Amino acid sequence: MPQTDVDAVFERVMAARAAAERPIVVGISGYCGAGKSTLARALVARDGGIVRIRGDDFLDPVLSHRRSIDWSGVERERLADEVLRPFRAGRSSEFRPYDWSARRLGEPRPLPSAEVLVVDLIGLFHPDTVELLDLRIWVDLDLETAARRGKARDEALGRRHDRLWDEVWVPNERDFAERFRPRERAHLSVDAR
Repeated sequence: MPQTDVDAVFERVMAARAAAERPIVVGISGYCGAGKSTLARALVARDGGIVRIRGDDFLDPVLSHRRSIDWSGVERERLADEVLRPFRAGRSSEFRPYDWSARRLGEPRPLPSAEVLVVDLIGLFHPDTVELLDLRIWVDLDLETAARRGKARDEALGRRHDRLWDEVWVPNERDFAERFRPRERAHLSVDAR
């Protein structure tokens, strides 16, 4: 992602923070492999007042590997209750990230305290969570290119998930996009080509 795009997004995040009277949540969504985490990490690196919660900490490992029209493997209710609502209210809280190596919810961790929280996650711009996101950023990349990049990333990490990409994740993305129009719910779109 070009540095000029990161600079523009950062300026928009800081403007949203300045306009708010409380901590804000920035939601970054887009297709699998589009570059959501890359953008989130770049924003956190820009300023000590920004913290990140990984969206992968709120995926159900069984449901996220099954077909659904609404990305049912995304634990939006847990995300909202443990992270989004308490953070926006400035309350201390704990959240339980998913421990992928143990295949269960991990030990509770304290919710970080900051001015801005970034959450990057597939299926985030859903009716259950969209109103809890003060600034919604869509990482814009066509689904085919995003899937190709995601497959290459997985392969570089020693994971071969081609069947999941082709039979579950790409169809889930298509269904979610058709049903919920996440790109249209974004306040800002970032070109990830």
